[in-house]
Amino acid sequence: MAELESSESATSWEQRTIEKVALAAITEQRRARMWGIFFKMLLFIYLFALLFIGMGWFGKKDISPGKHTALVDLSGIISANTPASSENVMAGLQDAFKDKRTQGVILRINSPGGSPVQAGYISDEMKRLRTKYPNIPLYAVVEDICASGGYYVAAAADRIYIDKASIIGSIGVLMDGFGFTGTLEKLGIERRLLAAGDNKGFLDPFSPLLESQKQHAEQMLAQIHQQFIGVVRAGRGTRLKETPDMFSGLMWVGEKTIEMGLTDELGSIEYVAREVIKAEDIVDFTPRENVAERLARKFGAGMAEGLARFGVTQGMTLK
Repeated sequence: MAELESSESATSWEQRTIEKVALAAITEQRRARMWGIFFKMLLFIYLFALLFIGMGWFGKKDISPGKHTALVDLSGIISANTPASSENVMAGLQDAFKDKRTQGVILRINSPGGSPVQAGYISDEMKRLRTKYPNIPLYAVVEDICASGGYYVAAAADRIYIDKASIIGSIGVLMDGFGFTGTLEKLGIERRLLAAGDNKGFLDPFSPLLESQKQHAEQMLAQIHQQFIGVVRAGRGTRLKETPDMFSGLMWVGEKTIEMGLTDELGSIEYVAREVIKAEDIVDFTPRENVAERLARKFGAGMAEGLARFGVTQGMTLK
């Protein structure tokens, strides 16, 4: 009898022990599950915050509550789908002029040039805004370089401020490319170009250069060059002291360009804001590309590369 009770007691103890172990395991699983949910929520919040920042919902420009100088950047190659595109620069200028607290606008330029079309769009919009808002001055402030298309844009400002070491000029137009016909012959490669239209293969780098096509290209460049010269003359007016080489494509260093009338005065953005516009607070109106826009642009570029292309192989730039 005692042995039976002892056996039942041992069995009962084993059951209780198993139950405790099972309950402990269940509790541990629940605790692990709760911590897992907690860390997943933290990760979700972190990713959601990044999305907000990337979409541009956070980090908007800090608009000064009082009177200020508006700043818009034009930096890099002037080309479509870049930070220095006409779409970006024009949007920044429009926002800057529309703000009722803006006392003056500075277009900060650091560009070697680029597309004559994009530069022309920006120049035309600057003239329009100056006419629409006659009481708000528009100044160009040059940093390292303002050449070619960059100067095309700067000429539309009321005044151009520079540093003594800034590089200014390059008033000309360039169409560049390569010719590989001799190389192909040496390698025994035959070029097969099929086109509908006598000049559809215009300046094809793998075909011999035709004199008629060369002359046509030079005529186009000359026309755009004259447009460029007209913009500079109209923008600079009587300040311009023309020399035989002014429109030859040469560039000059800062102070020399003041003597030539290509620019007006030495001065940084801080100087112009403080001493010229008389509004020391500077508010940046430059549109900034967010993550979503960058992804969309890259996706669009990838799609475009997959499509059949129709057009010429050469690029034309103000240089």
